[in-house]
Amino acid sequence: MSKDSCGMAKAWEATLRKTQALAKKRAHSIFGSMSIAHVNDEFEDESNHENKSNHYIMINDSEPYHVEKFLSNGDYYVGHWFENCPHGHGKYIWTDGCMYVGEWFRGQAIGKGQFTWSSGATYEGEFKSGYMDGKGTYTGPNGETYKGFWVMNMKHGQGNLSFGNGDCYDGEWRHGVQEGEGRYIWSNGSYYDGEWRNGSMCGVGTLAWSNGDHFEGNWEDGIPRGDGVFRWQNGSYFEGSWSEDPTEHNGTYQPSESPDDDGTSWDADKVLSEILSAVKVCWVEKIHVFPSQKKLAAWRSPKAAEARIRPGRMSVDSKMHIWDTEGSVSSEGSTRNSSGGRDVELEGLNLEHGGCPKISTGRPLRIPKVGKKPGEIITKGHKNYELMLNLQLGIRHAVGRQAPSTSLDLKASAFDPKEKYWTRFPPEGSKYTPPHSSTEFKWKDYCPLVFRALRKLFKVDAADYMLSICGNEALRELSSPGKSGSFFYLSSDDRYMIKTMKKAEVKVLLRMLSAYYSHVRAFDNTLVTKFFGLHCVKLTGPIQKKVRFIIMGNLFCSKYTIHRRFDLKGSSLGRTTDKPEEEMDASTILKDLDLNFIFRLQKSWFQDFCRQVDRDCEFLENERIMDYSLLVGLHFREASKAGDLIPSGARTPIGGEEHENDGAPRLSRVDMDQLLIDPAWWASIRLGTNMPARVERAIRKMEGEVQTMEPTGEFYEVVMFFGIIDILQDYDISKKLEHAYKSMQYDPTSISAVDPKLYSKRFRDFIFKIFAEDV
Repeated sequence: MSKDSCGMAKAWEATLRKTQALAKKRAHSIFGSMSIAHVNDEFEDESNHENKSNHYIMINDSEPYHVEKFLSNGDYYVGHWFENCPHGHGKYIWTDGCMYVGEWFRGQAIGKGQFTWSSGATYEGEFKSGYMDGKGTYTGPNGETYKGFWVMNMKHGQGNLSFGNGDCYDGEWRHGVQEGEGRYIWSNGSYYDGEWRNGSMCGVGTLAWSNGDHFEGNWEDGIPRGDGVFRWQNGSYFEGSWSEDPTEHNGTYQPSESPDDDGTSWDADKVLSEILSAVKVCWVEKIHVFPSQKKLAAWRSPKAAEARIRPGRMSVDSKMHIWDTEGSVSSEGSTRNSSGGRDVELEGLNLEHGGCPKISTGRPLRIPKVGKKPGEIITKGHKNYELMLNLQLGIRHAVGRQAPSTSLDLKASAFDPKEKYWTRFPPEGSKYTPPHSSTEFKWKDYCPLVFRALRKLFKVDAADYMLSICGNEALRELSSPGKSGSFFYLSSDDRYMIKTMKKAEVKVLLRMLSAYYSHVRAFDNTLVTKFFGLHCVKLTGPIQKKVRFIIMGNLFCSKYTIHRRFDLKGSSLGRTTDKPEEEMDASTILKDLDLNFIFRLQKSWFQDFCRQVDRDCEFLENERIMDYSLLVGLHFREASKAGDLIPSGARTPIGGEEHENDGAPRLSRVDMDQLLIDPAWWASIRLGTNMPARVERAIRKMEGEVQTMEPTGEFYEVVMFFGIIDILQDYDISKKLEHAYKSMQYDPTSISAVDPKLYSKRFRDFIFKIFAEDV
């Protein structure tokens, strides 16, 4: 390392030490410090009768100490405490009868512990970030007992489940159901040994009866289907093709050597009935409330109130941090605020829309101007016209060539960064390439088997893929490149986005490709960008220019107009749009400090969203990725003719005006009522895509010198789109030096360039503040 680099690294370390020392003296930190007041402070101001029931021993401000407290909402905690939350060993009892006893770390159940439900069910084992995660034993209220491994509240890995009726399963689990190799033993002694999928016998397996009969063959959804052999205890057998329809049986019956067996006893209907009656598998008991969903009561104290009015730190754009320190503590360790940042005494305190006090919001919100499709159509004469032709020719060649059926189970060699193929495209054509009007170029495919499998995994039809990118319609180039210097191109139907890449980004993607593939295959609801192909065009001639590019899914490809777009990171330095308000339209991308909404999702979607953000951030953190963001798009469902947005609950448009019809698709209440009963609509809804939701308007207020976001109680019906983008920036030396340099000038917590672990935590804390459950 050069002397300059060493000097910068030392300065960076010194700055970090100085920042950590000063952080303890600051009352306000960016994006979500906890609102729980120090227990010691509250004791001084509570009523006398409550003081008598609360006991604590203060050891040291910097060390955990013991408390015993009956909370104002009826919860009870006794154990070690540190920095306003359980830390160490302790017991927490909720008013509904649930109880956790075990190890805590800064308000999260982490380590070994026992959780007891009010139903009598118990889990004893390992916890991670509030989740049942690791090795543990669950005993249900009906006698069901599972001993094995868990991942994020789900049975996942090797485990043994004993059912209340005496049945038992021992084998592999995936996402809470039997999947992989496993053995199911019925209480009567019969057993199945083989493959499982989604909780049913699926694949190759053997079913054996206690009387000696057994069936070996293929299964599908718990039914013999395909080749198989049924053997009777007397030595006779039937070998052939099986189906749930006895008339479709096709095979040969071989009688035993016994003179009494003349083959007339063979009855396909009877045999199938015997098999189906033996394969009744018990349902796995569902856990309706997970430990990670149980929330801790918050403490209110005079010191917390004082902290709320202390000034925050200034960022480079001279704007104060917009989030107050009010929030609520969940056992998942993030300030997931169901009340959107309101002053709350207890976590989970949510006011219905009718009971929520409305705050004057000033002028009504308006639908942004909707312009034509973004980007410039690349036609002949455009500086990148030749590049577009080369790109289309290469993709036609890569995707259209004949290849054997792609299996999703790939060998490790398929992910080797050296797995790449060059193809020369002369203008006159060759044995493998067609003639074309462009100049000669070379085409490179990176890990083609992997990206073919990814397209199959993402259910992308090869013909549709080629038609979108390589059809008669030209690509569109977005008007200006991003900060990275990359250029973006859109397919004519908006389904795919093509981004030019730096060599370093290609190396990052190839390094993490195996982990990326495993992650998107394991989690169907992943929010990370979907990649479909990685290629390179090398132009011949004296310049020998290489252009590398990635093909991705376009998050905002929808028949509904995206009226508002937000790029959210959880940092504040420079996180505002540089456009004046009068120049903003529907295509303008707003940032963290421009945000004026709280996003409210229906309960089950909100829970899925929280789980998936945790999973995706953990994946990115493990891959040392940072600087990613959550891209959010909103389609407002109702607006007046004048363009004013109509809040939900308003029976008529503002001013009695009629609905606007500007030619852009928009959902009215009647449209939505029809869609809600349309199975095709529900089939199109996925986490982050076509999601009906509500947003609550928030306004900025100055409390002292601190700028805060205050919910107004004004809600709007929307269709939401969101996903995690820009996932190819690792924390390399350039980012470390950027962090060191900017930390000398600005608040280190406000800048984007931070360590992946810190980035992940800050990102999640912020996202769980601005997303909330709709009640």
